[in-house]
Parts: sequence; structure tokens; C-alpha cells
Amino acid sequence: MAYEAAYQLAKLGIIIVSGLAYGIDTCAHRGCLDAGGITIAVLGTPIDQIHPRSNEQLAERILERGAIISELPSGAAVHAFNFSFRNRIVAGLADATLIVEAADKSGTMSTAKYTDDQNKSIYAVPGDINHPMSKGCNRLIQEGAMVYTEPSDLMYEFHIEGRSAKVRDYLACSPEEQLIICAIDRGKNRDEDIISETGLSPAVFTSNTTMLQLKNLIKSIGNGEWALV
Repeated sequence: MAYEAAYQLAKLGIIIVSGLAYGIDTCAHRGCLDAGGITIAVLGTPIDQIHPRSNEQLAERILERGAIISELPSGAAVHAFNFSFRNRIVAGLADATLIVEAADKSGTMSTAKYTDDQNKSIYAVPGDINHPMSKGCNRLIQEGAMVYTEPSDLMYEFHIEGRSAKVRDYLACSPEEQLIICAIDRGKNRDEDIISETGLSPAVFTSNTTMLQLKNLIKSIGNGEWALV
């Protein structure tokens, strides 16, 4: 859920902010990067101490498409409270917070509290009432957080409600169709430029542009050039 949310939201141009921790954070950063999006990692450690060490390669990918930040100076001692305390920065940088899973008492819940303190929107993924890692999300929903089940739930948050139908159509497209749409959205409107940008073969490109025209998502403007509808 975290990977898919970050992937689809990044495709819509939304920047993903997370904490580079093991688990949900890792999935969120990877989803965003795989979509070609921009992501920001806020560390609970100095920037010269990536934690967990298994995310060092992911940190290098993030530096190519975003930023890694920390309020701790290089070489500083790391304490457990640093990880929950940095969550106020995550909440501060974000326009809204999505909680994918959380125990009732966890550092993730501190992010929700910081978000609420800043009068920003909280979205939570509902879960099994008997699962410990769903209790935090379910409680947030009880307290007024908005239910998140798919990326379109955040459309109103990011002021793309007027494009709601188009966004739903986009999310229903195949991965190849999404690549073509995103390439055109980034200004690559000629056949050869889109093929180069997406890495699709000419045959796959042709079949998918045909389908996108039938879906009324793109249109030919002549001379091998395309535009979004």
C-alpha cells in the first residue's frame, strides 16, 4: 500500500516526504523513485549515519531525485527519541500526512499528532480491528482522520479535484500508458522523444497511443506530435 500510494502520487507530481526508516518509509521512497518522482528523507540520525545501513543504497538514489536532511550535526550521538522527534519536520514539510499502518502507541502516531497540531490533513488506511499495526490508523479515523483507500482519495487535498475524472482514468491505465502520459506531461510530445523517454519499443508505443486516443486521454496534433486532452 505504501509503495503503490507513493508511486501513483509521484506520477501526479506530488513530492513524497518520509523518514528513510525500515519498512513503510523504505517502501514510500522506493515507490516515488520508481515513478520518477521527487522524494525527501528526514533522518533521525546525522546525514553521515544512514540508519538502517541496509538503506544506504536507497539514500544514494534519493540524492539523485530529492534531498536528505537532518537537524543533527555530523558525528552527533543518536538517541531513540531523535526518531520520533524528527517526525515534526516530516509533518512540517508535508501538506498532508498519510498513515499506512501504526500501532496504537508508536512513533508514527507522533507524526499524526504533529500534523494535527499544524492544522493539516491526516489520512489513514483502515485495517483489521484485531491487528496491532492497524489500531493506530483505526483510532485516527475514529478521531476524524480521512479514510485512504486509493490515490484518488487525495485529489481534493492537492487541488486537482477538477481533474478527478481524468485522474481516475489515468490510474486505471496500464503502466505503459502511464509512462506515455507522464512523458507528454513533462513536455516530450514528439514520437521519438516519448519513445526515448519511456524506453518503449515503437510497436508498443504505437499500440498504447492508439488505446490512449480511444480513451480520450491524448490526441495527435500532427507531424508525429501529441498532447494531453
